[in-house]
Amino acid sequence: MMPHVFVYGTLRRHGRNDIARYRPAPVFVGEASIAGTLYDLGAYPGIVLGGVGRVKGEIYRVELAVEAALDLLEEVAEDDSGEYIRREVRVALGAQWLDCLVYEIHPSRIAGRPVIGGGDWIAHAAQKSPAFSPPKG
Repeated sequence: MMPHVFVYGTLRRHGRNDIARYRPAPVFVGEASIAGTLYDLGAYPGIVLGGVGRVKGEIYRVELAVEAALDLLEEVAEDDSGEYIRREVRVALGAQWLDCLVYEIHPSRIAGRPVIGGGDWIAHAAQKSPAFSPPKG
């Protein structure tokens, strides 16, 4: 069975690292949100899971080769000392629940970083840089 991944930052559609560029092509499953706090790390965000906030994202079904490529992009380390830590979170999608991989930022990386109110990286990036305007649709 192919894993599902919840993406919330530059891997979202129209993001700088749009997950659609990976091969074999990920399959879009749906939009969702999870409990967490989103931090602005400059060129990309990081999520801290849990709490009362919500973070907007997208769910994709991916092949194991894509999962491995995402681990490299997110600098996941076996001992959880990398930039991101791969977690598994149960995500509601309509009436069903999906177990999804989520890349949580290492707690040491968020000191002094601003919280992104609203939990939507794509909207936040568009406000940060008026030149960034994702295509409509």
